[in-house]
Amino acid sequence: MSNKNVMVVEDNEKNRKLIRVVLKAKGYNVIEATTGEEALSLLKEQRPDIILMDIQLPGIDGLTLIRQIKADVGKKDIPIIAVTAHAMKGDEQKILETGCDAYMSKPIDTRELPLTIEKYLKK
Repeated sequence: MSNKNVMVVEDNEKNRKLIRVVLKAKGYNVIEATTGEEALSLLKEQRPDIILMDIQLPGIDGLTLIRQIKADVGKKDIPIIAVTAHAMKGDEQKILETGCDAYMSKPIDTRELPLTIEKYLKK
């Protein structure tokens, strides 16, 4: 079992619940934020081991938030996995260029998600 902290930045309650259930079953501690602003506030108090980031968020969007996190010397090494419905040609490349470590498209593959998280936690 893991004792790692995973921050989930996702405004959709159903997606957040699905991710929470999958991750808690694998032993992860889940920190949830529904907006970019909430995520930034939580990051002042906590340092997650990895972040799952939705791209379409109200207020500060996911790409802007990724850039802000990666610009912070104390947080730039936290792996970020984009979890998004942006699946058009070129979207993955654009998202990875912002500093994301990985990209997963929605709907979320509940078998693949924990494997991807584990891969980036081991780096």
